Amino acid sequence: MNLLLLTSADLLSPTTAQVCDYRAEHLRRIHRSSVGDQLRVGVVNGSMGTATITSITDSAVTLDFDCSCSPPAPMPLTLVLALPRPQMLKRSLQTLATMGVKDVHLIGSARVEKSFWSSPMLNGEEINRQLILGLEQGIDTVLPSIEFHKRFKPFVEDILPTLCQGKNAWVAHPGNSTPCPRASVGPQLLVIGPEGGFLDYEVEKLTAAGCQQIQLGPRILRVETALPVLLSRFYPH
Repeated sequence: MNLLLLTSADLLSPTTAQVCDYRAEHLRRIHRSSVGDQLRVGVVNGSMGTATITSITDSAVTLDFDCSCSPPAPMPLTLVLALPRPQMLKRSLQTLATMGVKDVHLIGSARVEKSFWSSPMLNGEEINRQLILGLEQGIDTVLPSIEFHKRFKPFVEDILPTLCQGKNAWVAHPGNSTPCPRASVGPQLLVIGPEGGFLDYEVEKLTAAGCQQIQLGPRILRVETALPVLLSRFYPH
């Protein structure tokens, strides 16, 4: 936890907060914090700053804080991700939040199992929990926007062309594709498929919507492996 994120429920006053959950446990056992220690804090979807611990008990940590700094700039990339299996989705949400992605669309495709859409992982609270963990790691406060599109064809025909406007749009697909660029300037859109890859028909639809095919090499990678590698290629330097 590189940043202690506070929610409105934690605030005792505009400059005082108290945490009682895993964050307090982390401060006690991992950071081994003491009264008087300073740490980085931020308010969810708000500013960042520093805090001083004023009290530590077995059940809570209380601190005074001052948040007046802006969070880091978002990554200028829209991510379209075929819905992964639940455990992989958990890790993917943490990764994209850590990397600063703010605009995320989870979509269905032929190789996305229907059971994935009924997973408890799609509960809003569970998604937010994973995003918060990613923000804590990446020292950021702004939660990504997550939208769901269960049906592939309506998304790729009616929504994706609009999302692609004004952006360099890419679909990661192994094979005879263009090597993934190592750096790109301006807004980007990246589509990543399911574990078994997109069907040829789906790739054709994505290409027709404005996406150019790219690949990372001859190896077939799991989504949880490909995601951070691809995002690192588009991360602004």
